[in-house]
Amino acid sequence: MPQQPPIADYAFLSDCRSGALVGRDGSVDWWCPTRFDGPSVLGRLLDPGAGHWRLAPVTPGRVERAYRPGSLVLRTVHHTATGSVAVTDALAAGPGARGHELGLNSPAVLVRVVEGLTGRVPMRLDFAPRPEYGRLTPYLHERPDGSVLATAGPVVLALRGGGSLRVAGDRVRCDVTVAAGQTVGFDLAYGAAYGDPPARLDPVPTLADTVRAWEAFRETHRYDGEYADLVRHSATVLTGLTYTRSGAVAAAATTSLPERLGGDRTYDYRYSWLRDFAMTMRALWVAACPEEADRLFAWAARSVGRIGDAPVPVLFGLEGERDLAERELGHLRGYADSRPVRVGNEAWRQRQLDVPGEVILAVWRLHEYLGETFDTEIREMVVDLAEEVAGTWRLPDRGMWEARDAERHHLSSKVFCWVALDRAVELAPRLGERADPARWAAIRDEIRATVLRAGWNEQVGAYTGVFGSAELDASALLLPLVRFLPATDPRMRATIAAVERELGTGDGLVRRWPTDPAAFLMCSFWLVECLVLAGEPERGRALFERAVTHANDVGLFSEQVDPVSGAQVGNTPQALSHIGLISAAWRLTDPATD
Repeated sequence: MPQQPPIADYAFLSDCRSGALVGRDGSVDWWCPTRFDGPSVLGRLLDPGAGHWRLAPVTPGRVERAYRPGSLVLRTVHHTATGSVAVTDALAAGPGARGHELGLNSPAVLVRVVEGLTGRVPMRLDFAPRPEYGRLTPYLHERPDGSVLATAGPVVLALRGGGSLRVAGDRVRCDVTVAAGQTVGFDLAYGAAYGDPPARLDPVPTLADTVRAWEAFRETHRYDGEYADLVRHSATVLTGLTYTRSGAVAAAATTSLPERLGGDRTYDYRYSWLRDFAMTMRALWVAACPEEADRLFAWAARSVGRIGDAPVPVLFGLEGERDLAERELGHLRGYADSRPVRVGNEAWRQRQLDVPGEVILAVWRLHEYLGETFDTEIREMVVDLAEEVAGTWRLPDRGMWEARDAERHHLSSKVFCWVALDRAVELAPRLGERADPARWAAIRDEIRATVLRAGWNEQVGAYTGVFGSAELDASALLLPLVRFLPATDPRMRATIAAVERELGTGDGLVRRWPTDPAAFLMCSFWLVECLVLAGEPERGRALFERAVTHANDVGLFSEQVDPVSGAQVGNTPQALSHIGLISAAWRLTDPATD
């Protein structure tokens, strides 16, 4: 088996409905055309035989690549011994889509345009589609119009191009020499076997229209704080991870990329977590625009629905689905032989007591930032969530890192129970007659006293991750960020110092816990914020500037970074990592922000 490209080699394409990953070698190794969490038709990312579409010079050379400004349209320049070409890749926007129409009518078409820059460059196309996560090998039919139709099960794919496409067994090949000044376009369109046929688009004008769609979208956004280029790009990545039809933000575009190469911590992150909800909304407000935050909030409120006896779900599908039953795809080898490959996420069944606090914090921010009035459904939701917290906060749970072993009393979960009731008390005058601020305040104060007593470990000299445990956990850095304790509190200062000393890797990164195999980027940005709040902005700035160097060459962050090799690991691009960058940059801009 040939060695798989590093995770950092992949760039992200998006039509705000689905995502694709393309490597530096010109191979699209991941595409789920129906939506982010749908089945792949190109899946070589997870198995060498699970499908790909490579378009690159016959003889490799030096590669430079960058996104078109303000977009997720990728331009890769190949410099070879005989000349240079640029390959521009995009998932097509709907024809004429502008502003917030981006993603509403995406045609499910992957466009690739080759432009000759100098000399003459022989190019080779190799297309091997494998729908249903690589389970299906389609029939390939050469058509009179020069296209190739791939059909298998529920999927129809139409490949068209400016060269001579020919079927060679189970794949399609094309060789074409591109001279300076010449442009050759290709497109791959998805259709359902028993639904609408694949769209027919001219790749060159479609690419130009897609670039204009992204440019028009970015023009509706303003950010004038520090590190503006980094923040705007991270906001573009968040937009790319947004499923526009509902407003949900996928945690990542991929499934089963491991936290440690060869390890079994391989999870499906193509869903939307309420745990990340308030942080995502804050990032959208800071770096994007209120309309996107409003749509995300509306999706979450509708997905949560009426509160019953069961705990609030931790995560949802992108259209609000609750049952995300996990299964393993045993026929796939996994990235770098990291098994199992999982589809679905069993965390949907877990009790995570921080979730109501995340939702109520988002409602509170909606009021604080926008002065929004609340309709009956929102008022009822907040009251029901506050009541749920009041009755369950003493229970153990799986914590924000979604442990798959025993339930415990996690510090961060109790703190967010405090957040839920603290913000509900502040919102009480707007919640109607069912609000019970006096009782909520009493329970809130009891939670606070419990955290201060049971969360502190005298021997360690810090707040630890689990009551009674001596193990540090970077989630303790959240305490100042949610106003539970000021960063200048002596015990909080000691905790920040302990996390930096014991969990820091020395290059601006922070592990979640001592045995975590890789540094978690979001925790690194939490530490930046804590240092700013503790009155050490220059140290925070230095740490921020070291942390952002771990982005790949097109500014993307995965979930984690291996502290030894510096390699990106985990699912990519990871929304939380980009959210952390935005929040830390804004904290450096305006330390008083909430």
